[in-house]
Amino acid sequence: MTPIIEVKGLSKKYQIGEQQPYLTLRDSLASFIKNPFKKINAGGLQKNEFWALNDINFTVEPGEVVGIIGRNGAGKSTLLKILSRITPPTTGEITLRGRVGSLLEVGTGFQQELTGRENIYLNGAILGMSQVEIKRKFDEIVAFAEVEKFIDTPVKHYSSGMYMRLAFAVAAHLDPEILIVDEVLAVGDTEFQKKCLGKMDYISKNQGKTVLFVSHNLGAMAELCSRSIVLEQGHTIYSGSIDSGISRYLKLTRSKGTFHKKNRSNLTNKNQFVQILNAKNEYAHNDEVILNIEMYLPQWNDKLEIGIFPCDQSDKRIFMLEIPLKEYYSPSSPYLKLSVTLPRESLIPGTYSWETFIHNPLVALYDHQKSICRFVIIETGSHFAKYREFDSGFVYPPQVHIKKLEDKS
Repeated sequence: MTPIIEVKGLSKKYQIGEQQPYLTLRDSLASFIKNPFKKINAGGLQKNEFWALNDINFTVEPGEVVGIIGRNGAGKSTLLKILSRITPPTTGEITLRGRVGSLLEVGTGFQQELTGRENIYLNGAILGMSQVEIKRKFDEIVAFAEVEKFIDTPVKHYSSGMYMRLAFAVAAHLDPEILIVDEVLAVGDTEFQKKCLGKMDYISKNQGKTVLFVSHNLGAMAELCSRSIVLEQGHTIYSGSIDSGISRYLKLTRSKGTFHKKNRSNLTNKNQFVQILNAKNEYAHNDEVILNIEMYLPQWNDKLEIGIFPCDQSDKRIFMLEIPLKEYYSPSSPYLKLSVTLPRESLIPGTYSWETFIHNPLVALYDHQKSICRFVIIETGSHFAKYREFDSGFVYPPQVHIKKLEDKS
């Protein structure tokens, strides 16, 4: 099968640097007289080169959904802009065998003074559609975008969510063979994000369209994409299955130190007794969740305990860990460090934080901290991924023993 996208030796270079003051002709002549062999830079940029992409090579087959994964600044958006022919490459060759529909930024290609109706026809024409084709799809586009009441209002009055809904609807419904979607889905509400993901899934599986998808929602990537390309500092570091690509990306973020580290000196404050030393920002759903904490215990008694709660994004407690400290405390130092590990698949994918307190149970509370070190459990292909539209609670059940009962009737 002939690839629908071929990229060979693709590189993109930018010039960066501080803008130099504008030189008049008099200044330039005076500088030349003083140093006739020095090249004059007439108010340009200092020549510092930055390679946003460097020797990128890959192919995409018709009907594939490919996730482009990488940290901020890895080159993802630059790659999509080049594929969308918004900016040219510095070197390399790109072959696209099909019409491209791009959604790179909210409202890309929209004319502010035109109405939603007029922008649908304008964007359709830009994508190479005839007026007959656009008219045939018009009602479907408007219904999908949910902007019927405002379709004859200039888009400069639209909210960012309305902008995004209409822009995505146009790009997805005007029959491009290749659909390129950047992180814009983060603008929409949860229900519309699901709608967009469902549409991309439908056009790839049922209509054979090719989708290139950039998102930091790794759960959506795992559900939608079959392949991944992982970028780091403008280089391709992995190309292959989506599961392995997500794992490679998560290892990369760990190695770069996505940790909160604070100094012990903070704990000398008599009003603060607990410090999170090593709490990550992101965990895969099947990672152990590890919490390293340091406590300052200037006045020791053997009844002291620390309570630890994982909390949901509304700061509601999910469950409690209660740890008596007497078996870990040493009289030689007022500082105590503990590492607490939640087993793999303890928490449903979502956003969480920590709450801690040190107390003498039912007698005295010495320190209480809420909303510490928010973190995310990322959906990377768990059993619950298919139920993402339902409220599945927060906690995976522990190992449950199930047996069949004999019917004695």
